[in-house]
Amino acid sequence: MTSVSITAPAKLNLFLHINNKRDDGYHELETLFTFLDFGDELTFTLTNDKTISLCGDTHGIPQHDNLIYKAALALQSYKKVPLGVNIKLIKKLPMGGGVGGGSSDAATTLLTLNTLWNCQLTIAELANIGVKLGADVPVFIHGKTAVAQGIGEKLTPIELPKKWYCVVFPNVHISTAEIFTHPDLPRNTPKLSEGWKLAETQNDCEALVKKLNSEVEKTLLWLLKYGPSRMTGTGACCFVELDSQIAAQRVLNSLPSCWQGFVAPNTVISPAHTQLEARLK
Repeated sequence: MTSVSITAPAKLNLFLHINNKRDDGYHELETLFTFLDFGDELTFTLTNDKTISLCGDTHGIPQHDNLIYKAALALQSYKKVPLGVNIKLIKKLPMGGGVGGGSSDAATTLLTLNTLWNCQLTIAELANIGVKLGADVPVFIHGKTAVAQGIGEKLTPIELPKKWYCVVFPNVHISTAEIFTHPDLPRNTPKLSEGWKLAETQNDCEALVKKLNSEVEKTLLWLLKYGPSRMTGTGACCFVELDSQIAAQRVLNSLPSCWQGFVAPNTVISPAHTQLEARLK
């Protein structure tokens, strides 16, 4: 296998609770991640030299600043790999949308090159490399729907029923750093108790983001026509959960032209994992 194309999936935070701020500046949180069967497409082609090159929808980000390149370089350096790779990115996930595009791309790069370069690292070892690239990268490397706790490093897999989601990007970018350093961000939500229910959760960033950006508030209000709407992560993407593809597509078809969106089902296992496994058979 010298060339392979793999999906770097979107994630949704079905809720996000912030429990407190630690002395080291990190936030203690609890969140439920699920993956969607939709995402960026990455094509990896092996080369016989040590060159790592990246092309495609990079949106003008210099190669050395791109998380995909950083992930490939980190793995190559860690294992002293004598091979290289050409990577082509087809970008389908909005940048700054809270659906994990950059983190997912980095994780998918580590997972795929671990196979192509025959590095034979465990998921835990890959996650240790990934966490240096971004806090969400290990979630995508583990690749299972899970509740994350602590600063996001404690993962508890959880089973969820299959649902369809209409995800809407209101064409605004939210700075995660700005939200997490803002004095008005709630930081004292009690930790989950035994027997917690999804209906009793919320996104602690949502009220602040709506106050700072009216377009996010408009999106959430618009989606309310179709069901309970929520924001994922620190935004700007918002979503509504539906029971069928037809219902989700109906929402997307009515979307105002000033916004972008997509529909996809959730998956228990990340598509990056299932696709890699299928290609190894």
